[in-house]
Amino acid sequence: MMNCLPFLLVILHLTKTQNTNPAWTWTCKNNNCEKTRAQPASKPISLAACKISCDPYGTLWPKPTGRVELGGQLVPINPNDIEVIENGNENQLVRAGYRHFQMNLQKLVEPENENGESAHLIVTLFIKRPHETQLKLTTDESYSLKISELPSGEISANITAPTYFGGRHGLETLGQLIIFDDIENSLRIPSDVYITDKPVYPYRGILLDTSRNYISVDTIKRTIDGMSASKLNTFHWHITDSHSFPYVSQSNPNLSKLGAYSPKHVYTPEDVEEVMEYAHERGVRVLPEFDAPAHVGEGWQDTDFVTCFNYQPWNKYCVEPPCGQFDPTKPKLYDALEGIYKDMIRQFNPDIFHMGGDEVSIACWNSTPSIVQWMEKQGWGREEEDFMKLWNYFQTNALERFDMQSKEKMPIIMWTSGLTKAKFVEQYLPKDRYIIQIWTAGNDPEVSQLLDKGYRLILSNYDALYLDCGYASWVGDGDNWCSPYKGWQQIYNNSPASYGNTNQFLGAEAALWTEQADDTSVDNRLWPRAAALAERLWAEPASSWRAAENRMLIQRERLVNRGIAADALQPRWCSQNENNCPS
Repeated sequence: MMNCLPFLLVILHLTKTQNTNPAWTWTCKNNNCEKTRAQPASKPISLAACKISCDPYGTLWPKPTGRVELGGQLVPINPNDIEVIENGNENQLVRAGYRHFQMNLQKLVEPENENGESAHLIVTLFIKRPHETQLKLTTDESYSLKISELPSGEISANITAPTYFGGRHGLETLGQLIIFDDIENSLRIPSDVYITDKPVYPYRGILLDTSRNYISVDTIKRTIDGMSASKLNTFHWHITDSHSFPYVSQSNPNLSKLGAYSPKHVYTPEDVEEVMEYAHERGVRVLPEFDAPAHVGEGWQDTDFVTCFNYQPWNKYCVEPPCGQFDPTKPKLYDALEGIYKDMIRQFNPDIFHMGGDEVSIACWNSTPSIVQWMEKQGWGREEEDFMKLWNYFQTNALERFDMQSKEKMPIIMWTSGLTKAKFVEQYLPKDRYIIQIWTAGNDPEVSQLLDKGYRLILSNYDALYLDCGYASWVGDGDNWCSPYKGWQQIYNNSPASYGNTNQFLGAEAALWTEQADDTSVDNRLWPRAAALAERLWAEPASSWRAAENRMLIQRERLVNRGIAADALQPRWCSQNENNCPS
């Protein structure tokens, strides 16, 4: 049960570094900060100080799901005077969590503003099960945070969590409770806080396509930074497609040699290791996807495994150029796939794996004489159900090779497709093994059908969670296929709970396909809209986006402060004059 106690605002004023003549002050009225002229006879309150005290959830994003008590004084602290208490179970991950926490604080304040009296902050992280260092669907990400002022005047912040991942979330929450007060020219923290918190959904993701256009490791890292700041936990790496093959497969390096846009546009084993470590420290799993049997082409030119590659006119054989699809009848194809699976399992150490499986073109297979002849030898026809048998032949053999390389039969994710239709899905995709990711419209009857059949689902409905929508078409006139643009409000209100059967929804994922995005635009396509999804999945709030608007503007500023080029949502005036912009 949520317990939000009102924040008793008590501001400690300094004399050495105050902005002594501020023109404006802010007062909390009806959970909104009201801007008024500062009066000489009264002490002004900064906008940041007002915001952390005025909203029931302060400056937190996503909002906590348990008990929330914010009170006491706003006490000045020095980011260079923070003590980390070793609790006997510290490991490399915990030390990294502390380091990132302190780095984020350093970004809040300029060095010349660190003068004046300040309290010593003592941070202690208690991890009950420090040996649980891999994020899984069953991982407990809960935490509790208690901030108190000691008799000595020092501020104590104690975080308790079952696992590092919950503890890291607690550190993020602690960091979000520290504000920069531009009137007092100091960092400040409330001195009496108690929060209990845990996510509603275990899978909270972002998909980033790095094949249509190459995305640099630095941009991937910034994406992970934004995820960490918003408590998203799954970076779904759509690393290859028909357009390019940037992934350097150690079992078959010729794929990236032929398939990358250039020798510089690749992800080496060292790059993958760097991304993995970066994400792990920030509480994010990296989920690799090797999409098949469609969405293949570049890189495979020296094999006979791909049919329909760059066939024209392309719209007869696939949904976008260049076309390309595996020929399931080639026995050596599965040796090549096993090598890629071996590479990915060894490098990514996944607890779940994405095998793609969307947008398979029956027309492509039906136009390939060798495939049709092979099917005839099996006694199959050329109807839809016959091509589903062919697809199942591929999927069965691919999964068998995957299982030969994995230590356990881990869950497999596949996109909604012809194979997930009601008349095929139970026959070919056992519900105890497969998780279905929904990319079709939110009102697609297939969603309810899959729920009724007992499948676990991940929601990525394009009409709310495709972040590449709302731009000009790149293959013709007009707008791109999934227009219009999806605003953060629509994303925030897109709830898995609206379908019922919420226990079957593992969560949801926003997707950025990069036909029309690259390093220059990834940040502002993703952020801050993906943060709206983050609160939906963490808290599953009963309220709409309007109740979250003030905090969303704070989160956008937080992302920018951390070096992420998050898009603007409103004129800054709206943030300084809360509740004056919504119609």
